[in-house]
Amino acid sequence: MQLSDAHLRQKDSALRTELRRLGRVLVAYSGGVDSAYLAWVTRQELGNDMLAVIADSPSLARTQLADALAFAKEQEIPVEVTATAELGRAEYVRNDGQRCFHCKDELFTVMEEIRAARGFDAIVYGVNLDDQRDFRPGQQAAREHQVAAPLLAAGLTKQEIRELARRAGLRIWDKPASACLSSRIEYGRPVTPEALTVVEQGEDAIRALGFRQFRVRHHGEIVRIEIAQEELERALDPAMAAEFTRIFKGLGFKFVTLDLEGFRSGSMNSLLPAEQLRRVG
Repeated sequence: MQLSDAHLRQKDSALRTELRRLGRVLVAYSGGVDSAYLAWVTRQELGNDMLAVIADSPSLARTQLADALAFAKEQEIPVEVTATAELGRAEYVRNDGQRCFHCKDELFTVMEEIRAARGFDAIVYGVNLDDQRDFRPGQQAAREHQVAAPLLAAGLTKQEIRELARRAGLRIWDKPASACLSSRIEYGRPVTPEALTVVEQGEDAIRALGFRQFRVRHHGEIVRIEIAQEELERALDPAMAAEFTRIFKGLGFKFVTLDLEGFRSGSMNSLLPAEQLRRVG
């Protein structure tokens, strides 16, 4: 879809106006496209009156943490890594449809402590307009903690954020989407450090094979590998299938499957009852 220059400029101006209105700001930063662009533009507008905060826990892949820190260093964005303890919450570990709520509740509780202790005025996070069409319980936690959503307030879509990042010369503009490792574990299966480690090792191995957009879905004895449609032909090669089998049986799975629908974000949500997927408010 062709993006109008005037339309983009208008939204970018609205974003910057909103950030200036908020005062001194903490940015919930994961290193993904949305939070990275938000951290960058906040730094441009507020200078030293901002701080990006990365929540570190076993659900954050080490490759994602390293890349987030590298981008912040490249762009001279002040950043701080803080530990979060969502795995200490029984309601998070049990991994029902509200897991993301408990994750974000932990994150924003920690960030609120930082905000109050250091005199920041607001906390912001990188939810965008497209996220309103998906099942995102974490947004309820943000509302309860009064966390601001400047990208959403400016009406920015994911495609528009990528385009603004591209025009700004930011290398993350086409970075593949990557949710936390816990999102790879089927609902109802407890989130444990061991399961997260297996998923992370599996995704590191697929990345080392040269694939770019994929997910490792943990279903107990079964692993379900999702590969982007444009890369699926290579994944279906018998030699590659044998390599997948070697890797994942080595990680303890009994059955190794390749999902023929390919990669799609949030595919685990299709397993939830319809009433849980209905948005509230």
